[in-house]
Amino acid sequence: MRLPVRVPRPRSLAGQLFAMQAVLIAVVVAGYALFTYVSDRSQAEEAASRQATAVARSVADSPSVREAIGTADPTAELQPYALRVMRDTEVDFVTIMNPDGIRWTHPVESEIGQRFRGHIARALKGESFTETYTGTLGPSVRAVTPIEDEEDRIIGLVSAGIKVEAISKRVQDQVTALLGVAAGALALGAVGTYVVNARLRRHTHGMNATELSRMHDYHQAALHAVREGLLMLDGQYRVALINDGGRELLGVSGEVVGTSVAELGLPAPLTGALLASEPRVDEVHLTADRVLVVNTSPVSGGERRGTVVTLRDVTELQSLMGELDSERGFTQALRSQAHEAANRLHTVVSLIELGRADEAVDFATAELELAQALTDQVVAAVSEPVLAALLLGKTAQANERGVELVVSEESGLDDGLLPRSLPARDLVTILGNLIDNAVDAAQGAVRARVTVTACTQGDELLLRVADTGAGVDPAHASLVFERGFSTKPSGPGGRGLGLALVRQAVHRHEGTLSVAEAEGGGAEFVVRLPLRRVTAAPGGEG
Repeated sequence: MRLPVRVPRPRSLAGQLFAMQAVLIAVVVAGYALFTYVSDRSQAEEAASRQATAVARSVADSPSVREAIGTADPTAELQPYALRVMRDTEVDFVTIMNPDGIRWTHPVESEIGQRFRGHIARALKGESFTETYTGTLGPSVRAVTPIEDEEDRIIGLVSAGIKVEAISKRVQDQVTALLGVAAGALALGAVGTYVVNARLRRHTHGMNATELSRMHDYHQAALHAVREGLLMLDGQYRVALINDGGRELLGVSGEVVGTSVAELGLPAPLTGALLASEPRVDEVHLTADRVLVVNTSPVSGGERRGTVVTLRDVTELQSLMGELDSERGFTQALRSQAHEAANRLHTVVSLIELGRADEAVDFATAELELAQALTDQVVAAVSEPVLAALLLGKTAQANERGVELVVSEESGLDDGLLPRSLPARDLVTILGNLIDNAVDAAQGAVRARVTVTACTQGDELLLRVADTGAGVDPAHASLVFERGFSTKPSGPGGRGLGLALVRQAVHRHEGTLSVAEAEGGGAEFVVRLPLRRVTAAPGGEG
């Protein structure tokens, strides 16, 4: 059985950077050490040359040297003098010679009287110079200077020098100290690099460059594939990341990364939710044309690093929920009507059993006439089928709650008048929520009544709903259409969304919405929707 060959996992990005930085630091330190060594050696040789030249000139200018040269045995006086100068000036040799290069002094006495090993031609011309030459003591840096008498005649030469070996020893002492400093710098750099890369390893979770690149590709693909909106904010509540779904749901365009949430032009309640420090769970918010469910969660960490925001579009769902609520209301009304019808039927049966057939017929006919009169009144005023059905259902629902719903005499809306671009769903949202709000306000009041008007005025559709409730406080007139505003206790599903949905639908069709005090007290909501703009749309009628 052949075992699969395990391919070693590539080194992590932090590990690669650590190796690269360690090599870089080692190369820099080694290069600096080499440069310093070469520089120090050059400087040491220059210093030796200056030292040898100074010693040679001092000896050449000494009067006692000139006097000793004039004696019969110059070596007798010059050799002790030269040895003393060598000891005091820390040079390796001081050689005094005649103009022919024959030595009068030398550290090795056997070399006295021998010819000087080196160049003296330039010195015989009256010039002092330095050179590196291999003599009897080995390679050395030496200076050669002429000795002149009072008449400027050259009566001898002086050569002082320092062996290259001694210079190298000086440099080696400096290099040893330099290597210690370089090793310390390398160790310090390695520790610093390790610390930095350990932090980088934690942030990259030990992944290598290929894995990070793949993760980035997956991240980008997932980010733009999801339909839900995703928004990430930094610690200063600026947009750090937003996907295509988030741009669409929030209605923003252009480059918004780095922009503060407060500058995105979002509705105030939604902006407040995004700026809140505490998490928000499944909060419903409205934009210009959408209903969004917003969830926010702070990024975990020792310090506040930002916020993750998810957005879900529930515009269609909210509309369907509104229709479902209306259907539930209609169902409850029908159940109540069925109960009442059963009571009336029992009454009719009882009258027949008592032999009072005429009274039974009159009772049944009166109930039918009342129901038919209500239907005829609504259909005559509003023959548009969707609105007529809505008004009939809301009338029965309001009656069940002890509120009289009346369609005003000025109402008049023929079937086919409304264009196709004004969806029936939006009309149900607008008028249904206004009626529900009015019934809530009028319920419990004396002679509770809701008056509905639906007609056209010029190129506008007018929808007006008035109630006999407590009315709207003028101080709250500008807030009543905000999401979450309500003067009633919040129920299980929350309050304050109906009028906000009305405003959203009205603005979507470029209409106007206002609230004022009704003539008989209470509140009066007026909606005006333009028909000319809608009629001009493709497929429009009326």
